Amino acid sequence: MTALRGALLTCARQEVLLAVRSRWTQIFAAVFAVLSLAVAASGYVLSGGHGVQDFARTAASLVQIVLLLVPVSALLLGVVALAPDRGAAELLYSQPVARRTILLGRLAGLLLALTAAQAVGFGAAGLVLFWQSGDEGLGGFVLLVLCSFALTAIFLGLAAWIAVGATAGQRSRAIAQALVVWFAAAVLFDVAALGVASLLRSGTASRLLVVAVLVNPVDAVRTAALLGLEGAAAFGAASLAFLRITGGTFGAATLLALSLAAWVVVPTVLAVRRLERTDI
Repeated sequence: MTALRGALLTCARQEVLLAVRSRWTQIFAAVFAVLSLAVAASGYVLSGGHGVQDFARTAASLVQIVLLLVPVSALLLGVVALAPDRGAAELLYSQPVARRTILLGRLAGLLLALTAAQAVGFGAAGLVLFWQSGDEGLGGFVLLVLCSFALTAIFLGLAAWIAVGATAGQRSRAIAQALVVWFAAAVLFDVAALGVASLLRSGTASRLLVVAVLVNPVDAVRTAALLGLEGAAAFGAASLAFLRITGGTFGAATLLALSLAAWVVVPTVLAVRRLERTDI
């Protein structure tokens, strides 16, 4: 057990070092920090006012940025890091360490690096908000940070599943597949679900949309974040219908948490199994 833990930590530490040195991770951290600070400092410009927003308003404004930027960044950076290089993969997986240990260690390192990059952005924005507006709405802001970290873990698992199925020299193909997955989850799924729901009766359509929220990690994070920030007013009548179908706040939170946990675990398990069957 000690040897396994040591190998896992070694792989994670090495991946953290590589990710921190990566120009793409640094760009991601810088972009995320700039966007977070810009949203925090934009204040009430659209409503004709001025000044820095509070935590709750900033978190609500950052939700869509998180839903678009975090999944695509986790997918692309994960695929680039984990897709096998000719020669390097053979050397890595020829070591007397189980393949699953190597993969899980590398995933843990990537997760730590990317969440640290996001923490820089959230932390910078949080300091500005606390200095200017106090701690009102801090709980909702922390919830958004946790949702962002969960989304990172989910799409890193998907990136691992895509990457381990690629052979040396197929990195471009794996990146294209990652972009397709991101587009399907972040854009196409909602359009398709709303299109089908518009053809159904009201009750059936509501149940379909609830299922759609639970099976798509991006929608699950969006719903969890907005319900946590704005409560039943988040989606108007749709929020009330969602809470009624799921049995109230506790039922909705439980189902959303189970959905996100499944999305963290299942792609990672599938990636491990795919790696163990791959001829490297």
